[in-house]
Amino acid sequence: MRLLLASLLATTLISQAALAQERTRLGFGFIANNDLIGDGKDRWRTGSVASSRVWGTGWDGVLPTTFGDLIELRIGGEIITPSNISGNTAGDRPYVGALSLGAHTHFERRALEYSMGADLVVTGPATQLDELQSAIHDLVNIRQPSDAVKDSQIANGLHPTAVIEVGRTFSFGQTGQLRPFVEGRAGVETMLRAGFDLTLGQLGNGELLVRDPTTGQRYRAIDQEWSGYSFVLGADVAHVADSTFFPDSSGVTVSDSRERVRAGVHWQNDRGAAAFFGLTWLGEEFEGQSDTQLVGSVRLRINF
Repeated sequence: MRLLLASLLATTLISQAALAQERTRLGFGFIANNDLIGDGKDRWRTGSVASSRVWGTGWDGVLPTTFGDLIELRIGGEIITPSNISGNTAGDRPYVGALSLGAHTHFERRALEYSMGADLVVTGPATQLDELQSAIHDLVNIRQPSDAVKDSQIANGLHPTAVIEVGRTFSFGQTGQLRPFVEGRAGVETMLRAGFDLTLGQLGNGELLVRDPTTGQRYRAIDQEWSGYSFVLGADVAHVADSTFFPDSSGVTVSDSRERVRAGVHWQNDRGAAAFFGLTWLGEEFEGQSDTQLVGSVRLRINF
């Protein structure tokens, strides 16, 4: 059922993009996450990136009302490790390398904002992310994943994943926005999530924000001109039904609940340079996890 749903969503969105020859690229977004700029402990949800490119027939600062009018192509990569990547990993989560490519659409009906689409997630040694991490760690002279850790990573696999989010934005004051949302995921991880995002500042006014799957931070995929600072705060909780990241062979059991709390600041000047820095607290994701985690997020844009 998950495979069918994800395949139907992806096929529909790709068909929409192919049929609309007059589409132009409307925006680009990117976010990078790493725990070395969080708690600095190089473990678990240790590093990830997400990148979005958005096409449509035009953008007037509000979401279209039609499914498929706005198409986002999303690319992602993530490395998840045990807490000790070079030593004993008994009772800890297995190593994960995951790459994803997907198509999503964003639209609004009756004041509800919808984001839905599908990603194809590739996991296992075939991604070569373990070798990439080893090369980077060797370059900066920090510990590398041991052969035992890499050999015990989750298997190669293809995992179609459907994602649907529904939210509603409530404005208050001159620049405040509160946006509660619910999200469903079915595929590489299957869960139902509910939470909120609070924004103080110009961020999001006439812009398209896309949610990073690892931290829940929202990054800008269609920008508008403004200058100054915007502050964001958010939190969510999920009920987890299944996760490919915890195979039975690992002997580790995924927790059935997952919490995230995040904050950040966006800055932009009148010449278009922009930056974002955020921190996200991640609750325990598996039974026996010894601690929670703090992950940092960055985005930088410099105009020359």
